[in-house]
Amino acid sequence: MNNPAPSPSSSASRRTVLATALAAAGAGALSAAAPAVAAASAAPSAPSARPGPSAAHRRAGTPVDNRFWSSSTDWRGGTGNGTKVLTGSRSGLVVATPAGSRDYADPHTGTTSTWEYATWTSPVHRSTVPATEAIASWNAETPAGTWIQTELRGTYSDGVATPWYVMGRWASGDGDIRRTSVDDQTDDRSTVWTDTFAIDDPASGLRLASYQLRLTLYRKPGTTLTPTVRRVGAMASDIPDRFTVPAAAHGVTRELTVPRYSQNTHIGQYPEYDNGGEAWCSPTSSQMIIEYWGRKPTAADLAWVNPDFADPQVCHAARFTFDYQYDGCGNWPFNAAYATSYKDMNAVVTRLGSLTDVERLIRAGIPVITSQSFLEKELTGAGYGTSGHLMTVIGFTAAGDVIANDPASPSNTAVRRVYKRREWENIWLRTKRYNAAGTVTSGTGGVCYLYWPTEPTAAQRKALEAVGVR
Repeated sequence: MNNPAPSPSSSASRRTVLATALAAAGAGALSAAAPAVAAASAAPSAPSARPGPSAAHRRAGTPVDNRFWSSSTDWRGGTGNGTKVLTGSRSGLVVATPAGSRDYADPHTGTTSTWEYATWTSPVHRSTVPATEAIASWNAETPAGTWIQTELRGTYSDGVATPWYVMGRWASGDGDIRRTSVDDQTDDRSTVWTDTFAIDDPASGLRLASYQLRLTLYRKPGTTLTPTVRRVGAMASDIPDRFTVPAAAHGVTRELTVPRYSQNTHIGQYPEYDNGGEAWCSPTSSQMIIEYWGRKPTAADLAWVNPDFADPQVCHAARFTFDYQYDGCGNWPFNAAYATSYKDMNAVVTRLGSLTDVERLIRAGIPVITSQSFLEKELTGAGYGTSGHLMTVIGFTAAGDVIANDPASPSNTAVRRVYKRREWENIWLRTKRYNAAGTVTSGTGGVCYLYWPTEPTAAQRKALEAVGVR
């Protein structure tokens, strides 16, 4: 989760919670969609995430395969039903002539509405990594009166197909539907845990061999409104269990000038969004990087925020990343999608293999939002322990230590931290750890968010490609 507070009353790690049991509350259904499948009887090992480039990519030593569709050629390679491809300086997928209409019963509002829809289905992508996990991600513009759904269907290594799994129902606003993940999706071999597809029993040897994605674009009937999808894709990965990771040699000394925002200054504000600021590390980190790239919400966007609250844009980010089923702001692809609600932005949830990857990005001027969990004693100077927390790496000292904007700080000025390189490296990249009770639990294994503009510099493009993102 996003809450770094060590107290027993704090929200547990979303990865721990999801690996134990998901809430049984229904997530609603589309009347024309496939029926929901039964709840899981076995928990997957630690889910993790990394969507990547528009061509399959597997870097040596990094068991991650990425496939993203974003170009006109990509869109034309799929199968559309009611969609058309936008050409020009930036390609996209929009509604042309709807394929039909269907009802959606929103479980979070109790309202059933009729929507026109069009679909696009990707070609089957055979992963270069027989995978234990997969996660979809998307970049889309969803004006009022529109929304999108992303689904994944795979084929196992034994040739059996998975169901179509809903990976997210997304709208950048919250006036039409409530953006949501969908619980209780399983075929007793794999399960979707909020935003992550995971093989239930990796030790069995079963893997995801291939997959395809399906987009459904919705709009209010009788209008010419349309969402525009700029990018959709997924990662597939099989990261080995590890309590420690090899040390990467220091190679970069640079610090980026990134805005500093504390989540803790928002404690108690808007508790309907993930219990308030104490749990807002993900949207707070996202907002810092969005503003680093020169984007921010307008005064009109922020008019709903109490004027007595400082840094209202952090409240705004929490509201518009909130997942109404997960009941939190830490849905990884929802944060990436929020970043691309700003003009000319790209975003992915990805996995990096070492601090060398992070240094490569920092050298090119690209900060990295990372996910990690640790005991207080494992990260010198943090002053807290966490079962899951997001912070932003903004540079490296001359000694190679990590410079981070850590939102779990008492004030904006206190956000900049320097953490010991070896400690930080291990808590970020490991997949297994011991919690405060001495029980083995999961780590995120190098998960991060990358946000960058649609026209990066040549150096930034090269750095992104080097870590598998195009």
